Amino acid sequence: MTQNINNMPQYRPQSGFDVLQIPILGRILRHRYGRLSMQSILTAIAVALIIDGFVGPQSAARNLATVAPWVHYRGIVVIVLLLAGNLFCMGCPFTVPRTLAKRFAVKGRRFPKVLRNKWIAIASLFILFFLYEYLDLWASPLLTAWVIIVYFVASFVMELVFTESAFCKYVCPLGSFNFVYSTVSPTQIAVKSPDICATCVGKECVNGSYSAQPTIRLDTIPIVGTDQTQDVEVKHSPQGTLGCGTELFAPQIRTNMDCSMCLDCVRACPHENVSLFARMPGRELSKPDAWSRRWDMSILVIALAFMGVSNAFGMVPPYYELQESLAIEYGITSEFVVLLLIFGFMNIILPIGAAIGAAYLGRLFTGMTNRDSLRDTVAAFAPAFVPLGFGIWFAHYAFHFLIGPGLIVPVIQEFLGQTGDWQTWSFTLPTDLIGIIQLVVLVGGFLWSMRLANNTALRLYRRGGLLGLMPWAFVLLMLMLASWQIFTLPMEMRGTLELFG
Repeated sequence: MTQNINNMPQYRPQSGFDVLQIPILGRILRHRYGRLSMQSILTAIAVALIIDGFVGPQSAARNLATVAPWVHYRGIVVIVLLLAGNLFCMGCPFTVPRTLAKRFAVKGRRFPKVLRNKWIAIASLFILFFLYEYLDLWASPLLTAWVIIVYFVASFVMELVFTESAFCKYVCPLGSFNFVYSTVSPTQIAVKSPDICATCVGKECVNGSYSAQPTIRLDTIPIVGTDQTQDVEVKHSPQGTLGCGTELFAPQIRTNMDCSMCLDCVRACPHENVSLFARMPGRELSKPDAWSRRWDMSILVIALAFMGVSNAFGMVPPYYELQESLAIEYGITSEFVVLLLIFGFMNIILPIGAAIGAAYLGRLFTGMTNRDSLRDTVAAFAPAFVPLGFGIWFAHYAFHFLIGPGLIVPVIQEFLGQTGDWQTWSFTLPTDLIGIIQLVVLVGGFLWSMRLANNTALRLYRRGGLLGLMPWAFVLLMLMLASWQIFTLPMEMRGTLELFG
């Protein structure tokens, strides 16, 4: 890996406040076992979910396996992404067996080059949302427990076979969701001095400091702020860090995409030059060179926004009316086929068609059909879908979370063999207040998206910016209006239906 990055240009980030300089918190996060402590807690929770899913009550509202992941986790994760960053991937329980597997896969093979993209991630997201509806995962503690087990096994096997963290980077639907929406987060991995990275021999931030046999070398690095240098002793050993699992080179990181925020790069750096910095939320979304201009990357971001609409649509009356209409008009009675048609259209065909159509019309209206390709045009506008997409998911998950935020307490009480205090904890926020929160995040996400799209149109088309913006503005507006229409309809209170229904 070192040979491939030595001559690459380094990115000079506008680093802000160093989060890891916060007393106690910074020390914990930097510690060798800092991440493991978080992982251990979440692994214990995951094991509890599996146990309750198998042997606990098969009532969705009274089982940890359904209440915790489908109601509380989803609500908490969007809040954390917005306020702090990708902390779930940092403490992800599925990476505990992965780390064990990694020790045996030091000489493993690379993930197939043809698959090193986001197409599998798009497919896995589609499959997860499809199965969530088709199998009613939200209502089945047993099936949810099996999903958790499959996650552990898949992560372990892929890390055992491949040298990089292929499951996290290319497959995991939860990780892909977190990657996309951590781009709005106020934190990012960056380096203090790119000059130190340029003189670093081992590039431990990406290659790691783990070695089966202890080794020592000397690095001659510059003293920041002076013309002098110093020799630094660098040690590799079995107690070293494996380095970045998603193969990100710290001084070249421009985006939170693919960053699991594991801080292995921080721990592996022998020169204490890598850290976690505060930044302006969503700063990378306005940077034209932050993301790769690839179809898979663009479609992932755009399709995820549309998936937010379809996921909410599956919980309101018009969805069931559409099912009935397809059965009567076309004789399609198979729920599998009906759901596949609806989700296939809303999650795949519609976002791809809307993106290509908007790009084509924007180029046509501005007379720029021969300058930028469809791929580059879609890639330029793709970041504009992140704020609105995040707003859609936030509004949806906030509804389920805020409708019964305290219900996890009696569920835990019953899991521990106690009597659940349902009367005390079965409170809900006023529906009007929840509606206001949904409206604020939707409109806020839309306005942010419009600003990004407008800036992109001006950059690409200059005086013709308004004409170039119009197709994309129409798509964003329709997404926002469709979402708001859905959120104003009666929605299933999944996981709390038996208590509030």
